[in-house]
Amino acid sequence: MYINNHTYYSLKFGTISPKELLHQMLDAQVKSFAITDINNTTALLDFLRLTQKHFIKIVAGIDFRNGAQQQFVALAKNNQGFQEINQHLSYYNHLDQPIPPQAPPFKNAFTIYPLGTQPVSALNENEFIGVKASQIHELRLGKLKYHQDKLVILQPVTFRNKRDFNAHRLLRAIANNTLLSKLSKTEEADPKDIFYSPDDLKEVFAEFPTIIQNTHDLLDACHIHFDLKNENGHNNLSHYTGNEELDFRFIKHLAFKNLAYRFDTIDDDIYDRINMELDVIRKKKFISYFLIAWKVTKYARSKGYYYVGRGSGANSIISYLLRITDVDPMELDLYFERFINLFRQNPPDFDIDFSWKDREDITRYIFERFPNATLLAAYSTYKQKSVLRELGKVFGLPNHEIDKLQRYPQKADEIGKIVLKYSSLIHGFPSHLTVHSSGIIISDRPIHYFSATFMPPKGYPTTHFDMHTAEDISLYKFDILGQRGLAKIKDALQIIRDTNQNTTLDIHDIKSLKTDQKSNDLLRQGNAIACFYIESPAMRMLLRKLRVSKYLDLVAASSVIRPGVAQSGMMREYIIRHRNPEKRELARQKSKILYDLMPDTYGVMVYQEDVIKVAHYFAGLSLAEADVLRRGMSGKYRSRDEFQQVKRKFFDNCKTKGYDPAHVKEVWYQIESFAGYAFAKGHSASYAVESYQCLYLKAYYPLEFLVATINNGGGFYSRQLYIYEAQKHGGKIHLPCINQSEQITVLYGTEIYLGFNFIHGLEAKTIKAILWERNRFGFLSGFRDFVQRVPVSLEQLMILIRSNAFQFTKQTKKTLLWDAHLLLNKQKKKPKTLSLFQPKAKKFELPTLWKHDLEDAFDEIELFGFPISISPFKLSSHIPSSSITAEMLPQYVNQNITIVGYLIHVKSIKTRNKKGMFFGTFIDLKGQWLDTVSFPLVASKYPFTGTGSYLLHGKVVEEFDYYSLEIISQKRIPNKNMQDEENTRLKLGKNVTSIH
Repeated sequence: MYINNHTYYSLKFGTISPKELLHQMLDAQVKSFAITDINNTTALLDFLRLTQKHFIKIVAGIDFRNGAQQQFVALAKNNQGFQEINQHLSYYNHLDQPIPPQAPPFKNAFTIYPLGTQPVSALNENEFIGVKASQIHELRLGKLKYHQDKLVILQPVTFRNKRDFNAHRLLRAIANNTLLSKLSKTEEADPKDIFYSPDDLKEVFAEFPTIIQNTHDLLDACHIHFDLKNENGHNNLSHYTGNEELDFRFIKHLAFKNLAYRFDTIDDDIYDRINMELDVIRKKKFISYFLIAWKVTKYARSKGYYYVGRGSGANSIISYLLRITDVDPMELDLYFERFINLFRQNPPDFDIDFSWKDREDITRYIFERFPNATLLAAYSTYKQKSVLRELGKVFGLPNHEIDKLQRYPQKADEIGKIVLKYSSLIHGFPSHLTVHSSGIIISDRPIHYFSATFMPPKGYPTTHFDMHTAEDISLYKFDILGQRGLAKIKDALQIIRDTNQNTTLDIHDIKSLKTDQKSNDLLRQGNAIACFYIESPAMRMLLRKLRVSKYLDLVAASSVIRPGVAQSGMMREYIIRHRNPEKRELARQKSKILYDLMPDTYGVMVYQEDVIKVAHYFAGLSLAEADVLRRGMSGKYRSRDEFQQVKRKFFDNCKTKGYDPAHVKEVWYQIESFAGYAFAKGHSASYAVESYQCLYLKAYYPLEFLVATINNGGGFYSRQLYIYEAQKHGGKIHLPCINQSEQITVLYGTEIYLGFNFIHGLEAKTIKAILWERNRFGFLSGFRDFVQRVPVSLEQLMILIRSNAFQFTKQTKKTLLWDAHLLLNKQKKKPKTLSLFQPKAKKFELPTLWKHDLEDAFDEIELFGFPISISPFKLSSHIPSSSITAEMLPQYVNQNITIVGYLIHVKSIKTRNKKGMFFGTFIDLKGQWLDTVSFPLVASKYPFTGTGSYLLHGKVVEEFDYYSLEIISQKRIPNKNMQDEENTRLKLGKNVTSIH
């Protein structure tokens, strides 16, 4: 009798979670009910998973509405019917049009119209009129009682109680962006749309037993099934060539064809690994998955797109041979079972990074090449702070009162208490559908077989379910990501080709790159600015502590740095064992099993695979159970029954094996701490490969590489640091120049001209006009030539002057500003007209115009965001004469010192006691790195107060040859005030003229 039920996936309308609704039905001993969320199909597949252990039937449906106005409810007779109603909803979703009141003639679905919206005479065989419990009196008095064969019970279940209804009204006010007091009743549901027990419903409709029976018959006629246990393989594209045998022969051909390309020496171990993987891939029916990834990467190579295949897919030699990844799994002894094994239930996924500039074309290619491609959805949920703000607006509270309520909830008045109460209730509700950052699925059937779709701004259909549900129905995703680091490599290679035309450089020759001495020197010294993630302060610290100087060490460091490894204390333990062979032997004696499982990392769990190994070999779990454990360490999966069962079995097995309970508890803590954060080893290896490519480019082509970095927005740091780094490598930096610069930064030998895109406030049309004129008719001969040839407003011209773009004229900025006002007189420049003879403008002799030493620097700060022409230290009002620099820290260990540093980066974290502390990154007067730490007491007393030079007083500390400053006090040194200095000059009676 329950054919119209809503969860909170009826967005900004429903108030009941899927679990709560299910338990309500189970408690009432309901045998079947329909899931009919409003214009949404998200909850259905989750319900099918939740009900696997219960004897209750789920019927698939959709409540089609415009706002709160119900048009009709559609129930799927079968899977084909679900596809039909999904297609209907998706059509109007994609067009962003309202749902029409009349349903199409569904072949495999029932349609139920609300009472009073359709005449009985207009109904088709599969269409009915729905009657709510509150409408029973209308039925008694109307003519419909003579047509009971076309009537069913349509009692919406939207709320459980008064509190739910209140939350519903608040959600509707948020949806309509209105005050609660002004919310129209037409935008609300009926307060009586609550759950009636089966007995209560039967009592309400007791005089109309036919209607009760019709409703039962309707539910009985609906059957939907999805293979959530993956018994038939998966739901992705089954065959790449259209035939399973052809697929296998094709992938085998590709693998053996590329053996010589990938390996200098081919031995039996390689052949055995290939045959083993092919056998597993075939049995798991994943051949098409590999071939799709191969096709996408082949297309990328044909277009000259640079990419990196990473994630656990890099654990596969087949991935390596198909050139999906550049990681050799034989060299690293990568654990293929982390990616695929015969017992793994959830599907694998490939992560392939492309340049952020190329990703859109790759996505387009996938959607054009594979007909059932779809983007994967994600859900944004209400967070308590954000929903508190939304509810504050709904109640008409001004912003300052909402801020006060967030900071001091204990002081809330009556309205504030209501806001707090309902913000706590709504916290965690889904707010709106969005798009997964990178997930694309390619299904065997049309996607509407599984879900309705919506059309986000990206312009590609997107599911109503997220990655977790995709796993539940055996749809594995391809993660197609955009990365600026890859664009940087690609652009650097292009600059190298443009400036060194005889250079032949194979950036994919990973074997040579990994053994290159200059690259490894940069790595060992921690001099890896712009080199992907290893330039970050935390990685620089770890590289120094581990004394990393080779590829294999970097692979480990890439995962050791992850949050969970550090949190569990394993990062420190790994460093100790890495540096001290005696500590390794002690670790081996303590737990030979763990040490033998992970000899490369001295028995320390570093990679995600280690969780599987430990669970399988140490605790005796099956591979399937071990994978459940790995997955369960992150996200919502941790709370699932499957995970809790495996956790219990882990401890039970260890007890049976006779392990020391304290040791088992320690091992479990390590797993629990880091499994959700650690990288797969293949993922770390992929990151290490990209880092080595960057290191090689930095070592041999530093200026080309740094210009490419600048043009891609920098890296971990702001573009200012990379400009400074380019200067350190011999580059001469020029501000944007009318005759030399382009839209982006360009390199001529060692001369670097910053791009016009650096200048804040300079319009795109102005840049286009400059480049068009220069490329079409040649260089600009002077300022007045520019004004005559390029259509530009006075405001835009002043920006160009102040950015020193007319440096080639050898005239001062102030002289040019006088000229600009004279020539344009604050009028918009009209489009230029070609003339055979240009009239000569009058020239005036100007007096000497005084210029402050810092005038250009302040212009640069305003127009570029930072000073370029001078050292940032020269902006400071006073730099103390301390002679200590960062390179001298080893001489002052455990001593207090004072040193000057220019702030580059701040990382703030919360301690276990929820107190704030800071890690600061500075450069000293010689341009060397200086790292600081401010513990909570110091952090609260001496916070960072903006970019600039700081006077730092602290204690020099050392750990594993890494030196840093433990702050005792710090103070930002004020910048010089140009106006004060000019006033002083005027008081002294300097006989010169100044303008502003």
